[in-house]
Order: sequence, then structure tokens, then C-alpha cells
Amino acid sequence: MDLSVASSSLAKTLLPPFSFSLRPNAPKRLRFSRNSAFFLRKPPSISRQNKLAVVTAIQVSTQSENDDFVLEDVPHLTNYLPDLPAYPNPLMKSQAYSIVKKNFVSPEDVVAQNVVIQKESPRGVHFRRAGPREKIYFEPEEVRACIVTCGGLCPGINTVIREIVCGLNIMYGVQDILGIEGGYKGFYSKNTLMLTPKVVNYIHKRGGTFLRTSRGGHDTHKIVDNIEDRGINQVYIIGGDGTHKGASLIYEEVKRRGLQVAVAGIPKTIDNDIAVIDKSFGFDTAVEEAQRAIDAAHVEVESVENGVGIVKLMGRYSGFIAMYATQASRDVDCCLIPESPFYLEGRGGLFEFIEERLKENGHLVIVVAEGAGQEYVAAEGHAAGKKDASGNKLLLDVGPWLSDKIKPSYCGHL
Repeated sequence: MDLSVASSSLAKTLLPPFSFSLRPNAPKRLRFSRNSAFFLRKPPSISRQNKLAVVTAIQVSTQSENDDFVLEDVPHLTNYLPDLPAYPNPLMKSQAYSIVKKNFVSPEDVVAQNVVIQKESPRGVHFRRAGPREKIYFEPEEVRACIVTCGGLCPGINTVIREIVCGLNIMYGVQDILGIEGGYKGFYSKNTLMLTPKVVNYIHKRGGTFLRTSRGGHDTHKIVDNIEDRGINQVYIIGGDGTHKGASLIYEEVKRRGLQVAVAGIPKTIDNDIAVIDKSFGFDTAVEEAQRAIDAAHVEVESVENGVGIVKLMGRYSGFIAMYATQASRDVDCCLIPESPFYLEGRGGLFEFIEERLKENGHLVIVVAEGAGQEYVAAEGHAAGKKDASGNKLLLDVGPWLSDKIKPSYCGHL
């Protein structure tokens, strides 16, 4: 997604053993080759309004198409403000960082999209590694930051708000931090709150979002007008798919106006479905709470003859919550997830498994992620294709549908 983030610039010297060039027809990707070497230098001051990066290169050996290294890069303030001055990171003076041998993330540090690759296969897509850079592009005393939360609720939102505020204030010395209340609508309804470490000290012990939230209400021009009028130069947006589509539009408008405003998105998904990060916030809490529901279902089905318990868990397009909760519980007989198609009837089908399990054990528990089996529900004439206020596809309810399918065949409790 096109978010403007503050990071250090590309290296200006030789980068052995990799080469660097803009990839044709994919301006957001950079291609490297292990068998090439390029000298990189910044060109004279020229506009970079519509370019991801501008470099000149002298190739000294041939590239190997079999050994591609692709960098899926993110936009940076200096893409459209090439003369932006840089400042030493205040963390250089931090006692916590002074004892670390490598204080900062290098511009060359990347994270591979695929951990496992074959010996002769291309090296694949990589992403910039997150973390503090040695140079920053804002003087802390000149920063006016804002934080906004949008979309649905998720465990850990208040913890994220607290850590952003404390990180900006305590680690970087930023004093001016605004909380935008009520989602994107809060930008132009003038709902704001001054945030300090003292204000957010205990919010991580509360559920929901301290700043309140809403879906929709995104007017890009009004939002950026408000950002400009208030002198905000760092925007932290916490949300899911729809929210980040909005964040991308905000960045594009900021870029069009040439504003020195960094737009950073913090992905809010308890589904843990972002492959290039270790774990999305709220995931562990969701798995723990899911186990409570599974335990309750197991207790109930054990108490009746032919008891079948169905526990529907969150997971639009990925089944991580369902899978991890299943593994942690040890009381689940069948786990249905979007990544693994299943069928109902015939040999090896779900109905056959239920019948065999009931004969063997007298009861069973099924965990189903909300995105599983959508094709079956839709095939029976249920309405599909609707979207919520954030533009996300509304899923059909697989839980009651599955329950109705199983009930006529079994006389036990469901």
C-alpha cells in the first residue's frame, strides 16, 4: 500500500554483491541480481514527483534472470521532497540503545516474502525491514502528530495507541500529539484530544478503542485540508483493509500537494493474515478467547447423546485463529478454514466424518472460520456481494448454515 514513511535513504555507494535497477512496468519494485554490481549515486536536484526512486547506475557485469531479487518498496517523503534535510536519530543518546551493538536498521535490511525457496528458483520478493533508522526527517520539537482508529474493534488497539504516544514522547521527545476521535469523520468534525503518556497510562487495560471508531466517512480532501490547517505532519492510522485504502488516498493527496507529512498505517487484523510480519496485534488474545468458546461447546456436547458443537471463529480469508485455537484446545475434532477447501457429501466428505466420529466417540466439536465454505452458502441462493461502510465484502454466515445442514441428519444436541 502507498504509505509515506520516514526511513533513511538508499545507499549511495557500491552495494556488493547486488545490482539495483528500476523494474520495467512495475515502478514499486526494485530488482537485484547476485551476479551484477552497480555503482549508485544520487542525481543532481530533480523532481521525483512521480517516481519511486531516481538513481543512475553503471553496470559492470551481466544479470542473471534466474537469480532475481525483487524489493517491494514503500514510498518515502524524499520521493517527492528530494531536498528534505535529515537529522540524527535522538535514540543515539538513549541509554537503552547505547549498549546495543547495532542500534539501527540498515537501509539494506529486508524481509523475504517466502522463507523457503528452491536451490535454482528466483530469490523472490522482499520487503523493507521495519525499525529505527540512523537518520530521521523531522525535528522532534517541530512534530505535531495525530493518531486515529477506524473500522471494527480488535484486542490491543489501546495498547498500540499507548505505545505510539509513549514512543514519540519518551524516545523521540515529541510533545504535541493529537488523538482524532471517532475514526476518519473525526478529522472534519473537530473531535480531538491532546495525548500525553499520563493520559494514556492505563488505557491498555481497557477494551475497545480509547479514541472511539467508525466505519466509512472518508473524505480525502476534507481530511487533508484538516491535516494542513492544524499543522499536523505525522499521521498514524490504525485500521484494516478499508482503512488502509483510505490511508493510501490520504498519502496520494499529501504527495500531490507536496506537504511534508508522513502517513503511517498500522494494520489492525486479529486474523494474523499479513505474511511479512511476525504476528498482528490482538491475535493471541483472540486465540485465548476462542478457547473459552471451544471449552464451553465441548462441555455441552459431552453431556448429551450425539452432541455436535459448532464454534464459528473470525477469519475472513485465513484460518489462523481457528487453527491455533484448535491446536491449543485439543478438544476439536474438525477445523474448517478458508485455505483448505472441503466438501460435504461422499467419501471423505464432512458428513461422513461426522457420522464416523459420532459412532466412535458419541460427540464432536467443529471449529469453522467465518470465511470457510462461502461457496456452498452462496450456491443455495443466499445473497452475496454486499459490502460494509468500509468497502469490505460482507461474508455469508456459515455457522447457522452448517448447523441447519447437520441437524436433520443427527438426533443429538447441536
